[in-house]
Amino acid sequence: MLLSALGFALMSACVKYVSVYGIPVFEIVAARALVSLILSFVDVQRKGISIWGNNRKLLFLRGAVGTMALMCVYYAVTTLPLAEATILQYVHPVFTALLGVLFLKERVQGATMICIVLCLFGLGIMVQPNMATSITAEALPLQSVMIALLGAFGSSIAYVIVRKLSQTEDSSVIIFYFPLVALPTSILLMWNEFVWPSLAITIVLIFVGIFTQIGQYGLTKAMQTQEAGKASGYSYVQIVFSTLLGVVIFNEVPSVWTYLGGGFIVTGALINVFGKKLIPSVFRRV
Repeated sequence: MLLSALGFALMSACVKYVSVYGIPVFEIVAARALVSLILSFVDVQRKGISIWGNNRKLLFLRGAVGTMALMCVYYAVTTLPLAEATILQYVHPVFTALLGVLFLKERVQGATMICIVLCLFGLGIMVQPNMATSITAEALPLQSVMIALLGAFGSSIAYVIVRKLSQTEDSSVIIFYFPLVALPTSILLMWNEFVWPSLAITIVLIFVGIFTQIGQYGLTKAMQTQEAGKASGYSYVQIVFSTLLGVVIFNEVPSVWTYLGGGFIVTGALINVFGKKLIPSVFRRV
């Protein structure tokens, strides 16, 4: 999941960068989808399997839900500071764990619950000074916040669908359906708002797709090998990556609250990974 978190953090940084130069959200989605579609198709062909999979209805549903969530996330990234936009995305492990219990009949382990609690506490520390006080110059736009939360909910649904599909589908096929749905959808929504990018911006748009592919690969592999709530809880590390990228690229210097909250988030992620072994051993010693 670390690979997935890093890939998506770099993707978000690229999205924010090209938006500064006037590239609209739907065009960014289309560019990402085009690159991902080509890379996914090549990967499926390399494996010598059918690109259409077995459960086509559920595959298309995953693509549709993922596309909706992606558009919401990209809108948030282009209208909010990178760290805050990422933080708002990462309420989805709570939704994912609950959906995993309801639809996949999974048990939420104690380590995962501790991770979620610590991560939410860390999020509260990071968000509270920036959203509820006058530390920053201006409040975050409500519309952007709500759309970011909608994207987080959509992501949680998509993750649970991926978990279900992983029982019958190859990971490359699951990844392939995402851009297969996203590309025509974003082109239709973009319509006449297309902006010709410069060569440099075109290269960055291509990297949006490449980093997406890296993130999707890591995510799909993680969801195939871990329970839905556990895998998505560990993905909180993306917040740390995004905060660092915000500092380096966009000069968005975080406050001490961001570092403190990030510490809780990393601690929660480590417990989520190693807690299954460590927690029982601790109780055996008591």
